[in-house]
Amino acid sequence: MLNQFKSRLAQIVSQIEHIIHIQRSVLLLIVLFIAGLIWFVQTSLAQRQLAVVQEQNQNLQAGLEESTTQLASSSAALNELQSADQFQINQQLKQEIDQIQTTYQQSVTEYEDILDLRGEGAKVQNLETQFVQVLALLAKRNVASASAVITELKKNIVTLQTQTKGNPVLSPESLPVVNTPPASGYSRQTVQTELGQFVVDILTADLGSTRVQVETASENDCADNCPVSSLANYVAQSGGFAGINGPYFCPAEYPSCAGKTNSFDTLLMNKNKYYFNSDNNVYSSVPAIIFMNGSARVVGQSQEWGRDTGVDAVIAGQPLLLSAGNITFGGDGDPKKGSRGSRSFIGTKENQVVIGVVRNATVAEVAWVLKTLGLSSALNLDSGGSTAFYVNGKYVVGPGRQTPFGIVLVNK
Repeated sequence: MLNQFKSRLAQIVSQIEHIIHIQRSVLLLIVLFIAGLIWFVQTSLAQRQLAVVQEQNQNLQAGLEESTTQLASSSAALNELQSADQFQINQQLKQEIDQIQTTYQQSVTEYEDILDLRGEGAKVQNLETQFVQVLALLAKRNVASASAVITELKKNIVTLQTQTKGNPVLSPESLPVVNTPPASGYSRQTVQTELGQFVVDILTADLGSTRVQVETASENDCADNCPVSSLANYVAQSGGFAGINGPYFCPAEYPSCAGKTNSFDTLLMNKNKYYFNSDNNVYSSVPAIIFMNGSARVVGQSQEWGRDTGVDAVIAGQPLLLSAGNITFGGDGDPKKGSRGSRSFIGTKENQVVIGVVRNATVAEVAWVLKTLGLSSALNLDSGGSTAFYVNGKYVVGPGRQTPFGIVLVNK
């Protein structure tokens, strides 16, 4: 019985071992299967990741190639733009703009000459028509044609300026040649100079019995849209017996005077002892003539003069024509000073003040006329349409345009 039990136990143990062996085999197979599955999955994932990376690389390479192509295209466009020489194009545009601006400034200068001729009573309708033609051509950027019209306009202006002596009353041949100023009072005479004959309206007054003073429409400095008045009014409000227009100023009708109409920037002391434009003339090189009781003096530069209110008048202007009897101005290339017209001046001879107008002359020619007349010093004043000379209740030249100031002679 015991032997049977042992035999049966041995069978059971054998069966159990067999089952365990089978289970081990199955487990091994399972492990191998799982390991293979893991390897397969990992391999598939790796291959897929590699494919994705390869695809990304391909896309990146394609993008890089496209960017390279675009860069090459942009570089080619830049090279093409550079080969077109944009700098040169800009320079050409700048040159064209400069030409237009220069031509326009020339036309403005001629227009101001037209205004001056109109102020002297000349018929300027044809000149104004030519000026309008210049502006129309400039508006079309036709600089060459505009310049040609300006050249013709200049010739016509000079012709008309010359014709201002066509009036027999003003012809040098119709007046006696007198190369000295009147001892006292007013005279219209012909002066014979080395440069030719010139008609001169001239007045001499003794500084011992005459006070020179400046009347102004404004009571203090003015930069734009300044008040103005006529020379006749300035003489009347001073109770004077004669007067002449003052130095240069900026007329309202001049295009170049926009933003500073009827203003002036030189030193001036009026009868109320107010110094105009004092601050901006501290270092001024503009000449000035100073009138005081019984005498006068000239300074070559306004900065040489203080702010003495004990004098009668201080008048700065340019250019200085004579100093110590010598000509100090022979021309400076300024076309306005070099054109012919009525030229006002104020000067001295010994203890006398001399004011007047030289007809149909350049500024340099006025200096020759005054030297011939024997003046010691002389200062150029405004001219053209501003020219006005008032003597004993009437205009002998002018009346000219209204101005911000007037120089008046008053009996003491």
